[in-house]
Amino acid sequence: MNLTPREIVTYLDEYIIGQFEAKKAIAIALRNRYRRLKLEPSMQEEVVPKNILMIGSTGVGKTEIARRLAKMMNLPFVKVEASKYTEIGFVGRDVESMIRDLSLAALSLVKSEHKEKNAEAINKHIEKTILEKLLPPLPKGASEDKQEAYRQSYEKMQEKLIAGDFDGLNIEVDLRQSSGEFGDDSNIPPEMIKVQESFIKILNAGQNSIKKEMSVKEAKEVLKIEAADKILNNEAIRREAMQRTQNGGIIFIDEIDKIAVPSTAQGRQDPSKEGVQRDLLPIVEGSSVSTKLGIINTDHILFIAAGAFHLSKPSDLIPELQGRFPLRVELNSLDEDTLYKILTQPKNSLLRQYQALLKAEDVELIFDDEAIKAIAKIAYIANNKTEDIGARRLHTIVEKVIEDISFDADKHKGKTIHIDAFLVHAKLDMILEDEDSARYIL
Repeated sequence: MNLTPREIVTYLDEYIIGQFEAKKAIAIALRNRYRRLKLEPSMQEEVVPKNILMIGSTGVGKTEIARRLAKMMNLPFVKVEASKYTEIGFVGRDVESMIRDLSLAALSLVKSEHKEKNAEAINKHIEKTILEKLLPPLPKGASEDKQEAYRQSYEKMQEKLIAGDFDGLNIEVDLRQSSGEFGDDSNIPPEMIKVQESFIKILNAGQNSIKKEMSVKEAKEVLKIEAADKILNNEAIRREAMQRTQNGGIIFIDEIDKIAVPSTAQGRQDPSKEGVQRDLLPIVEGSSVSTKLGIINTDHILFIAAGAFHLSKPSDLIPELQGRFPLRVELNSLDEDTLYKILTQPKNSLLRQYQALLKAEDVELIFDDEAIKAIAKIAYIANNKTEDIGARRLHTIVEKVIEDISFDADKHKGKTIHIDAFLVHAKLDMILEDEDSARYIL
């Protein structure tokens, strides 16, 4: 959390090319969270996050910037599409479900961290459970000699269990029936979940566990859930997840332009779209939402909205919602040079991914620099000629270039294949020249 904005941007540069203004705005927003936690409690309550509206075509990096940041800083993060929500009173997902989604993401994140911290204790519990099945405990009152012999046998079997010698053996495992405490559908209101749980308890009365036969290897995995439930402090996890949701959560609302009503639209009024905007207002500004974790206050959740705004403008959103997103950044369309950098500079660039995939088939793939430039140029031309889908066009083009090599990978085993500019042009020039073909294939 104490990374400076410059350090955050440097990290993002390893994965996303360009878009400095967007990176800078989000880096400052995240740094302000760290600064807020340093303030007096009374001032902390007053400082609210400055929500961001990102404007740019598809495939220019809007979602990737937010996703990478959340992953780097281990923050609860959810990406939602504004177009999937309906106004209260209509059938479908209501906007409050995004807060429930976020709370479940925080719960999963915190639980995963606690499992990692307590991995040794969890493994010990699993070993003990399996060993007691393989070597039942001695009855009370057994002599010291028998206890010593049992202890030695137990230690030897423990060594073999850790080494995997018993993985093929079958044992009978007692599995506790789960009521789905941590895995509920976020779209179901908490009141309904409580009713569900009550029914489950009634139906499962007197059936607290079920016996299943499985291999030791399978039991090691299955018993992890039960061991974690016994060892971890679920109440502490719940409290921490609530705190993370309220003070560190990020909600990325994509396709927000799809709920804007263009000024050119006939009749102007669209109750479905405008209704969703009105429902979003209290959530974004700050309200209390009932979730499985408890009542979540949304005052300090950071909202990042994004949209292409091809058919509408940010000013077509209702004024109150515009005011909830005071920071606006426009992302640039990708030119030929940027597309070339996207192919070559990021840590896990598209070309490196394809090289790794074919390496799994013992095929060495080498892209000549001229071939990479040709791919970038064709992607740029295709984006200009047809719909501009940004960096996603590169996926289509690279796949088209190497599809025959990928299809016959078994025939090329042990070989090194060079992808040159001639191959790129041979595969794509004819398609690019025919605009109708380009629309369907590229």
